[in-house]
Amino acid sequence: MDAATKVLEAMTKAGKPLSAGQVAELTGLDKKEVDKAMKQLKKEDRITSPKRCYWEPK
Repeated sequence: MDAATKVLEAMTKAGKPLSAGQVAELTGLDKKEVDKAMKQLKKEDRITSPKRCYWEPK
């Protein structure tokens, strides 16, 4: 399973907007990996930001 999939799964399970640090804690991934995965997901238009620095799946 790639990092982007893990990040998206963690966001979906949480049921609320999460910061990159919170996603890193939940997934066990390095924060840099999470940032990279979130950038990819944002580019693919699969996540959205309801408030600054917090993200959730669309």
